[in-house]
Amino acid sequence: MEDGLKFNGAAAKLRMDAVIRTWKQLPRMWLTFLRSCIVGCWMGITPGGATPASFMGYGLAKRFSRNGNNFGKGELEGVVAPETAAHAAGTAALLPMLTLGIPGSPTAAVLLGGLLIWGLQPGPLLFVENPDFVWGLIASMYLGNVIGLVLVLTCVPLFAAILRVPFSIIAPAIVVICAIGAFTVNNSMFDVWMMLAFGVMGYLFTKLGYPLPPLVLALVLGDQAESSFRQAMLISQGNVTVFWSNWLSGSIMTLGVILAIWPAFQMLRSRFGSRPAIARTT
Repeated sequence: MEDGLKFNGAAAKLRMDAVIRTWKQLPRMWLTFLRSCIVGCWMGITPGGATPASFMGYGLAKRFSRNGNNFGKGELEGVVAPETAAHAAGTAALLPMLTLGIPGSPTAAVLLGGLLIWGLQPGPLLFVENPDFVWGLIASMYLGNVIGLVLVLTCVPLFAAILRVPFSIIAPAIVVICAIGAFTVNNSMFDVWMMLAFGVMGYLFTKLGYPLPPLVLALVLGDQAESSFRQAMLISQGNVTVFWSNWLSGSIMTLGVILAIWPAFQMLRSRFGSRPAIARTT
């Protein structure tokens, strides 16, 4: 809001030549597409959801991109990465729902309820007993992508019309909608005050230069990670090596440890690696 109150609205139109120019740039971002697809599929299967997948895809793209400093300033790759990860997570969330009966997203949970209402039991036997339904559902995903593309191209001018609305009108509406959403979770005003407190905290973090995506990921996945960790400790009677009991969990844990200590390693390497150069210069 601090930056946006200066924005008074602008005219926005969809030009076909702009769409074609954008499509010409997409093939050069194949690595970003591939990386975000892997992240999204993994977060959809685990299940993690589209929101963590978006932040993870954006963070990885910003770290590995040559134009990472331009993210947030209209860089196309910064749009491609989170959107690809979110769509991949939404599609991949159907995999555990169909095979194990575990929804990977709120949308998959709604679909699971619909399956149960129709007397369809998700699981491996669903592919044997109702193959027409399963493959019809998979085909509908492809058809939905085509229809979605047509709808987006035809309705973008309507969506872009929101840019004509002054930000001084949009900002209060966003705050009110956030307050309603926070209140309806538990019907408690305490949640609204917590929303405001964390909003102030997020503002301070932004001014101090702290990245917000890791905090969002921690809030979304922290509860699930803590519950799973406690369950693993109870099963193994406190033996931490259970996380390396097989190649799949062991490789994931090893990768997590490497990613956790990598920033500290880079800092130490840059600090101690620069001393000889300084000494030689002196």
